[in-house]
Amino acid sequence: MTSLSALTKMVGTEVGVSGWRAVTQAMIDGFADVTDDHQFIHVDPERAKKETPFGGTIAHGYLMLSLLAPMGFDALPKIEGVAHRVNYGLDKVRFLTPVKPGSRVRARYKLREVAARSEKEFLLKNEVTVEIEGGDKPALYAESLTVIVLR
Repeated sequence: MTSLSALTKMVGTEVGVSGWRAVTQAMIDGFADVTDDHQFIHVDPERAKKETPFGGTIAHGYLMLSLLAPMGFDALPKIEGVAHRVNYGLDKVRFLTPVKPGSRVRARYKLREVAARSEKEFLLKNEVTVEIEGGDKPALYAESLTVIVLR
């Protein structure tokens, strides 16, 4: 557990790295079903191999973005006295490199800001970079916002 004052002193530093997560075609297909986004570049390996420069299917950008939540639970410091935390949104998102099924990804979190909104409510801003194992470029970059409420 980290105190809020200790967390504030960590602004400008990397505060967590998640474990590696596998991205499978089954995961991509399930995301397509949930979101009704069945574009062939995600769900038709043969067509994607023939008609795209990717050599096969790729994960949805929004699938990769949705993995920030579980990777954040894995990587970010637990803060003392927090009643709850809420995803407040994103200031910036860039999908930089397609993620192919069979890849593994992880997220690196750099704390950019801790801003008091009230006596018990704080806004945390993290730069998040999702890496592809063995890759030269990240899959995505995002500026993630979280509101924490103290007990």
